[in-house]
Amino acid sequence: MDLTDQEFTKHLFYGTRRVTIWLKRQEYSVNRKRVQRLMRLMGLEGICLKRNLSKGEQENRIYLCLLRNLEITHSNQVWSTDITYVKIRGECMCLTPIMDWYSRYVLSWKLFNSLEVSFCL
Repeated sequence: MDLTDQEFTKHLFYGTRRVTIWLKRQEYSVNRKRVQRLMRLMGLEGICLKRNLSKGEQENRIYLCLLRNLEITHSNQVWSTDITYVKIRGECMCLTPIMDWYSRYVLSWKLFNSLEVSFCL
């Protein structure tokens, strides 16, 4: 368990498959189910995108696209922002750009290692 924890803290994006391969290279006789059980006991889970993150809850209100019939004719008319994950030196970082739709110019961007309130604002 200690080896699994040490390797996982070095590579937070490793899942059970990668940890199993690493342990086998260290000449330990383990299978994936054992690694899954041990990682579940320790509360470890690899950092990766989950399935169906973009699907909304059914009880939430659905907002229609307000820009569908809008003709964008000049800069500073419409801005947009997004939060995306970027892997830098094996660590996942959060990137938030603010873009102007007309010129497609990046007005501002920030890079953080956690999603805090100050980062999102």
